[in-house]
Amino acid sequence: MLYSQCFIPTLKEAPKDAAIQSHVLMIRAGLTRKISSGLYSFLPLGNRTLKKVEKIIREEMNRIGGNEFFLPVLIPGELWKESNRWFTMGAELFRLKDRNTQDFVLAPTHEEVFTYMLRDHIKSYRDLPLTVYHIGLKFRDEIRPRFGVMRSKSFIMKDAYSYHPEGDEDSLQKSYSDMAGAYRRIFKRCGLETIPVAADSGTMGGSVSEEFMVPSNVGEEEIAQCKACGYVANREKAAAGNDDGEYRDEGELSLLQTPGVKTIADLEQFLKMEQKLFIKSLVYRYPPPEDEDEAADKAKTKFKYVMALTRGDLDVNETKLKNVLGAAEIEKAEIDEAMETFGIPIGFTGPIGVEKLRVVADHSVKSIKGGVTGANKKDYHYIHVNADRDFEPSLYTDIRLIMEDHPCPTCGEPLKLFKGIELGHIFKLGDKYTKAFSLTYLDEDGSEKVPIMGCYGIGVERTIAAVIEQNHDEDGIIWPISVAPFHVFLLPVKYSGKTREICDMVYSELTDMGIEVLLDDRALRPGVKFKDADLLGIPYRITVGDRGIEEGTVELVGRRSKHREKIGIDDIINTVSERVQKDLKSFT
Repeated sequence: MLYSQCFIPTLKEAPKDAAIQSHVLMIRAGLTRKISSGLYSFLPLGNRTLKKVEKIIREEMNRIGGNEFFLPVLIPGELWKESNRWFTMGAELFRLKDRNTQDFVLAPTHEEVFTYMLRDHIKSYRDLPLTVYHIGLKFRDEIRPRFGVMRSKSFIMKDAYSYHPEGDEDSLQKSYSDMAGAYRRIFKRCGLETIPVAADSGTMGGSVSEEFMVPSNVGEEEIAQCKACGYVANREKAAAGNDDGEYRDEGELSLLQTPGVKTIADLEQFLKMEQKLFIKSLVYRYPPPEDEDEAADKAKTKFKYVMALTRGDLDVNETKLKNVLGAAEIEKAEIDEAMETFGIPIGFTGPIGVEKLRVVADHSVKSIKGGVTGANKKDYHYIHVNADRDFEPSLYTDIRLIMEDHPCPTCGEPLKLFKGIELGHIFKLGDKYTKAFSLTYLDEDGSEKVPIMGCYGIGVERTIAAVIEQNHDEDGIIWPISVAPFHVFLLPVKYSGKTREICDMVYSELTDMGIEVLLDDRALRPGVKFKDADLLGIPYRITVGDRGIEEGTVELVGRRSKHREKIGIDDIINTVSERVQKDLKSFT
């Protein structure tokens, strides 16, 4: 393609709101443009890479037997009410009404649509297993869109779903494993090395969940990893091994006046005790789960409440707590709210004597002897507290947030934390959606059964951003050839005379061989062209100038290696063709 015919609005300076390199370079290289907060358009150069990533995804989905659909993004609200996600997804879900006041959503995923459609077609055990997928726009009303296409309100996602006979975990596991293998191939073909990470299923539901992460210091996800045994999990999901100390009973429970001492740090200084002997108590509120809605309505309460306990040196993992409670979302109770509802002053809360409030404790609390906790009375704490002797939680469970150097749950060695970019997420969903939509089939013995499901997503634009995060330098993007918008940047120092004749010949012959060439035919200074070539990051650059023509050569430069070499004009076609084909083959 001729540069003069291609819309590539490059910029010399980074946009003010761009905080990470992928965002900076996607704007500067003319791949995308922002039209509003969290909304981006892909321009022609970016669209070429977008289509190549989608092509790789399609090839790998089809390889494992996926059936591609093209589905609407405007979904009847009734489908989301049928699955109950209309009520549980929260503010991220775009809800709207048509002129007839019918409810609709802009789909963030397509579990409901696929299951609704397939319930009229999956009628027999012979129809299973079945894998379907869709590549298209999704929408989420992000409270804080940022990092360009990494976290936006509108995005392209590949979502796939597999349907299996009831109780056939082997069939589900095969699809889950096939999909995990396909994901590894997809990301490798895009030039990325990913780390599979155990994760929380969130609003999707299901019991088993795995994320595919690219390590990056700009990633929004935190991952805990054990270098010794290989354990790895999203920080929201990660468990920890036992690091409880041996605590002795320091005496009988006593009330101690602690004026103005509200925080763990304040207590540490006031009592000269280590934080491991404190019991941190936090009051949370949450909407009643679905099966408790009716009772809540009768009691005229909007929220339910819980007191969460951890050891003083630990923090509550709100995702774990939310899952324990079966809640769609949780948040800390307001100071006045806790006082008015339970007579508990925030800053002096504790589990002793609490009757009207459910208490959930982390396992770390159970071994505390001779500890300290709030007395639910302003300016007072209890000391010499023994868990189980002085209070009894309704439940001991894992609600701690993993920290650096906490023991691995598998081998006990210290865990390390790093940041990553989530590119893909796979789930075992069970029968959550098939039950909600009354999808049933007749088994071989004639009995009626409910299929189980798997769910598998990839963020397409996010994958492109991750490629750039992992492949750039101070001059611009360095594309892996598999997803580069062009294979070759053909740069005439001056596009006229003999130089133009040779460039046109090289362009024509390489194009006929299937090599994608961008010929810079602009009447600009050579320095501008070289800057743009590095910024766009096309894998190979051929420079044609008068001096080289006199020698019978052109210059070939690899964008990644920056290696320069002189190639005979008669040899440049075969040389470039062989290298491009070899590079492309390495990604397949």
